Amino acid sequence: MTERDCDLEPGLPAAFADWLTRREPADAAARVVDLVDRVRARLTGTRPVVVHDLGSGTGAMGRWLAPRLPGPQHWVLHDGDTGLLARAAADVPPAAVDGSPVSVETRRGDLTRLTATELADADLVTASALLDMLTAEEVGRVVAACVGRPALFTLSVVGHVRLDPEDPLDAEVAAAFDDHQRRTVRGRRLLGPDAVAVTAAAFAGHGAAVTLRSSPWRLGPVDGGLLGEWLTGWIDAAREQQPLLAGPLSGYVRRRQADLAAGRLSVLVDHQDLLALPTVNP
Repeated sequence: MTERDCDLEPGLPAAFADWLTRREPADAAARVVDLVDRVRARLTGTRPVVVHDLGSGTGAMGRWLAPRLPGPQHWVLHDGDTGLLARAAADVPPAAVDGSPVSVETRRGDLTRLTATELADADLVTASALLDMLTAEEVGRVVAACVGRPALFTLSVVGHVRLDPEDPLDAEVAAAFDDHQRRTVRGRRLLGPDAVAVTAAAFAGHGAAVTLRSSPWRLGPVDGGLLGEWLTGWIDAAREQQPLLAGPLSGYVRRRQADLAAGRLSVLVDHQDLLALPTVNP
């Protein structure tokens, strides 16, 4: 399974929720902690901090971030799938870094149609592994809804994958995968690896200060199960996008499966984390 091989429609298969659970440790290891320090400096006051998490999935972002923030918190989880929201509600974030309580509510709906009014109580807006699934128009709407409040969007793919050992077909598979990420789904042209640049420009256009940090997955022999699943999804997406690769891919799959079985395969899957801060607090 690829990193995000679904779209924004409800009714996702249970296998996708299981994939989100399996990738949660790799996501947690990749996110950039120093951006949290900058967020924390903006979250001052006496009332509970309200965080709106867009495309919350199983709630992994809250479980990672809530214990890194101080004070009482209330997380509002937005997703289009009731099954994912149910999982998130059943596995709530732990207490804040100072032991303060963390509460959760879920909201099902189209997160690309959220308005500034619906996010008006947010002290922070977050998302994880989401932007590449959006179109340029949808990114514009999401950014407009976030204007005036800090936004931390993590783990967006940027089209850079490096496998070790190298294989002559790596670059061709990677290019086909990137094209698959940019595919058109029911009339929606996905941004894929271009999403971070488009989002950064949109926030800057609204006067926000934007910081980008690399947040790569680094998978190796100790991550054999996750690495194997990622590899299968990566190759399958490339094959779907470029059917002419089907012949060469048969040998490539055998070589990579041999590397994996021998414990000599590792991969770097680069992402970027984006922090957008309003120049004046809302």
